[in-house]
Amino acid sequence: MQCVDRILLNGLVFFGRHGCHAAERDLGQKFTVDIELECDLHEASHSDALEDTVDYVAIYNAAKEIIEGEPAMLLESLAQRIADFALQDDRVLSAWVRLRKPHVAMPGPLDYLGVEITRGRDDDEAFEDEA
Repeated sequence: MQCVDRILLNGLVFFGRHGCHAAERDLGQKFTVDIELECDLHEASHSDALEDTVDYVAIYNAAKEIIEGEPAMLLESLAQRIADFALQDDRVLSAWVRLRKPHVAMPGPLDYLGVEITRGRDDDEAFEDEA
């Protein structure tokens, strides 16, 4: 039986200056991030050793740095940067990132605007083959 384990970081809130409109970049706003990493955590579950698992704090800090850092036009770009960081760890098989922007100028009410992406180890190679 193949194990499918997940590490979850949900409801991370950071302040960033992202968006297509100058006002979004000038004023900034809160962004909420959820991250789900598909991993093989079998070794860590038996060893109870920190070095045998994915570093949750490193993932959190990367998301914080990305959202609070250099402005981006698109949420898709930010989500990709977070997934790319997570996939640097060989134990991470895939990364799912949901990025929500709750305060958006829209013609009607909404809870949030956002994106969800899922990236795996071979996704960049497949993307390069299409180009």
